[in-house]
Amino acid sequence: MAKESLPPMGFQLLIGLEMTERADGVSRCRLAVDEKHLNPHGVVHGGVLYSMADTGMGAAVYSRLEPGESCATIELKMVYIAPVRGGVLECESRIVNRGRRVAVLESEVRSGERLVAKALGTFAIFEDRAAKGGDGR
Repeated sequence: MAKESLPPMGFQLLIGLEMTERADGVSRCRLAVDEKHLNPHGVVHGGVLYSMADTGMGAAVYSRLEPGESCATIELKMVYIAPVRGGVLECESRIVNRGRRVAVLESEVRSGERLVAKALGTFAIFEDRAAKGGDGR
């Protein structure tokens, strides 16, 4: 049984990231580009694309966690392919391999049909001590 996800909160709300799908090791999210997302050169800041991939990967892993498990990013490599100045960005993330304690994922961020970034990441999977009444440490 997959773990239920939390409602959007914190940083996800701050940047306006909307999770549109999360099931069976795959997630999709969307972000409407606004002026607040642009760097001084007038293109979407790389951190926005990175955040989409990181959040999307987390959601994909979360969809495969058992109750009592949690996850966290170990590392994420992002390749920026094309600049984005506006429109809607969509990110699809999927589990490539899920082991007992580590999951490997990939994400693609698109602006329409155009691939603008690609990421490869690894996530740790561990016992969620906070869910068992601990303080999460």
